[in-house]
Amino acid sequence: MDHKIISKACIALGEGKIKIAKKIIEIEYPHQSLKSTIRNYTEYQSTKIFIRDGFIDRYSGKKLIFPPVLRLLSKLMPEVFPFQKNWKMSECHLAYWQLFPTIDHIIPVARGGDDEDRNWVTTSMLRNNAKSNWLLKELGWELYPPGLLKDWDGLMHWFMEYVENHSEILNVPYIYKWHKAAMRTNEI
Repeated sequence: MDHKIISKACIALGEGKIKIAKKIIEIEYPHQSLKSTIRNYTEYQSTKIFIRDGFIDRYSGKKLIFPPVLRLLSKLMPEVFPFQKNWKMSECHLAYWQLFPTIDHIIPVARGGDDEDRNWVTTSMLRNNAKSNWLLKELGWELYPPGLLKDWDGLMHWFMEYVENHSEILNVPYIYKWHKAAMRTNEI
C-alpha cells in the first residue's frame, strides 16, 4: 500500500537516514514520468467506437448522445441549450459534459497504454476529464460492458432522419462532418 511506503520513508527521514528514505521511494514507489500528448480522432473513428460501445459510457453505464444531436439543439435553441466553442462551463449546457461521448484510453498512453482501438472506450466528457491519466483501479472505477445499438443508438437514427428532412442543417460544418461520418459507418 502506497501510504505505508511513504510512512516508511518518513520514519527513515525522522531518524536522519535520508539515503535510506530515498532508496525506499526509489525502489518501492518510483516516480513515473507521464508523457503528455494531444490526440485527435476523426468523427468517423469516434463514431465507430461510439457504435461499437452502443453509446454507453463504459465507466458509468449511462447512455450518451451522438455529438451532432447536442450541437443541433444548440444551433436551433441557443437560448435554452447553449454551446461555447471552448467548452466554458458557465456558458455551455451541462449536457455537453454529462452526455457528450468521447474516446478514452482504458490504460492511458501516458502510463504505457496503446493508442489503438482495443484500448479505446466511450465515456462522457465529464468522466474523461476526471479519469485523466489514472488507471481504473486507482479510481475505484470499473469497465461496464458495451451496450447494444438496437437498444440505444445515442439518437443517431433520429439525427439522420432529421437531417434528411432538414438538409439545410448540413450547412453547419460541424454537423456536416458528423453526418458524413455516420453515413460511412453503414450502421444507419
